[in-house]
Amino acid sequence: MTDTELAARFTAFRATFQRLTTEVQRAIVGYDELIADCLTAVFSQGHVLLEGVPGLGKTYLVKVLARVLGLAPGRVQCTPDLMPSDILGTHIVGEDATGRRVFRFERGPVFANLLLVDEINRATPKTQSALLEVMQERAVTIAGERHVVPLPFFVLATQNPMEMEGTYPLPEAQLDRFFFKIRVPFPKLADLVEISKRTSGFTEPELAEILSGPALIEIQELLTHVPVADPITAYAAQLVLATHPEVEAKAGKVTRFVSYGASPRGLQALVRAARVFCVLDGRTAVSVEDIRRAAPPALRHRVILNFEGEAEAVDVDRLIADLLKEVPAPGALAA
Repeated sequence: MTDTELAARFTAFRATFQRLTTEVQRAIVGYDELIADCLTAVFSQGHVLLEGVPGLGKTYLVKVLARVLGLAPGRVQCTPDLMPSDILGTHIVGEDATGRRVFRFERGPVFANLLLVDEINRATPKTQSALLEVMQERAVTIAGERHVVPLPFFVLATQNPMEMEGTYPLPEAQLDRFFFKIRVPFPKLADLVEISKRTSGFTEPELAEILSGPALIEIQELLTHVPVADPITAYAAQLVLATHPEVEAKAGKVTRFVSYGASPRGLQALVRAARVFCVLDGRTAVSVEDIRRAAPPALRHRVILNFEGEAEAVDVDRLIADLLKEVPAPGALAA
């Protein structure tokens, strides 16, 4: 593919991204950055964890995204009595064409393009862990049989803040499988007024289907052609290393408050998201600012506080902001 062809396709992607954003904003009020981050994760082949108190429209956002992206939706409502088989599926007794009894696999809701896992941290850790394989491998293994989920496949999970009653912390291994963790803030006054105006009736807006599964996969492949210079990759890697307590940090906060730092998946998330931000800004190569823009949602759930950090209620986002100031950017490419 020539540079001219790439430039034309990147221009078309920017137009598609804008159309998607505009269509989602017809239904979702006041969450422009959140919408952009969710779409960025989708185009980067990543799963999203949305955190916020009940009633902020997290579930509705996922429903809207499934509609405009043209993806088959699935849904799991997590409760303490939910079992892994309720998500993945199970073998049941049925009859074949001759009337003989046979075991057949009954697929669970995970066999969808876009799976909404609502209030994921209200399920027990055993059930939460049922998603580990499918989020990484896009397949489910049950009774020795491997079942592949349809592609594209994304998990968009919502969770309540851990301070709320009846919640269970997600295992670190599962948190790491989420591309982005996005915090859903409470709407501002003007947004609340607009929400009231739009939802005072009993009808929802008719949303257009902007994309399809095959078209989405093509765009994901296209974005892999965005060049990332070695110094930029090294800068992203230095950011990831700086989250580890065994690596000296200038402020010393990481050593004092952090138990585990970001994994190599965090580095992958930084680079993949930076490619999307780069194209959306109309540039030809990833910059330091693209990495910095991706850092909070890509790293905040991968930095695990220790006991002292939890006791001091350390803000991980502020910790990441401090690291962005401390880690030196490549001199020739610094913003």
